[in-house]
Amino acid sequence: MPEPVIRIDIVCVVPQVLESVISTSILKRAQDKGLVQIHLHNLHDYATDTYRHIDDTPYGGGAGMVIQCEPVFSCIEELLRARSYDDVIYLSPDGEVLTQELCNELSLRKNIILLCGHYKGIDQRIRDVLVTREISVGDYVLTGGEIAAGVLTDAIVRLVPGVVGDAESVLEDSFMNGLLDAPLYTKPATFRDMTVPDILLSGNHAKIRQWRHEQSLAKTRTRRPDLLDPGADT
Repeated sequence: MPEPVIRIDIVCVVPQVLESVISTSILKRAQDKGLVQIHLHNLHDYATDTYRHIDDTPYGGGAGMVIQCEPVFSCIEELLRARSYDDVIYLSPDGEVLTQELCNELSLRKNIILLCGHYKGIDQRIRDVLVTREISVGDYVLTGGEIAAGVLTDAIVRLVPGVVGDAESVLEDSFMNGLLDAPLYTKPATFRDMTVPDILLSGNHAKIRQWRHEQSLAKTRTRRPDLLDPGADT
């Protein structure tokens, strides 16, 4: 079995949410190949009371519950004693927004910890001392960070060399070159009077690449103009 390219430790409140995600499809195959290690850590296992409570009411009042320092510090410090980590990432709505560029960067890491928020959030002292980076998967709020951690893990792992059988397909995904992907077609060439563009059937790969770039550019300009910089259409 080869040495894992990357190890991802996910510290969470409801690991059951992630168990099915990491045990199927690409993530399972990546682990079976020995290219990736993914470990789930249940914060309730680090609780200090009989009832395994990990949260309490916020100082100053207000609705919701806040994850306490003790279980998070105990869990993450235990991991840090075992090995060095490149990043301790907190999945948070107010973190930097996840992009393909950021996924590319994180896929080059060796060891990372993902900390999932829950309830109202986590004690600020955790963020001040343990967290090295905060990432958001979008401008909305989820019940817990487990779903966000699943998204980030999938986006990272599929970039690890050898995980996806057709490496070229990964390089041609949307956002890899700053543009949305071009329209895709497969057999049959005609379906209910709808036909595949002739250029894709021509066998002229240079012209097909040009067509796809033009289509990508047009789609991006229409749907996501924010992705285009002044030189993107040159």
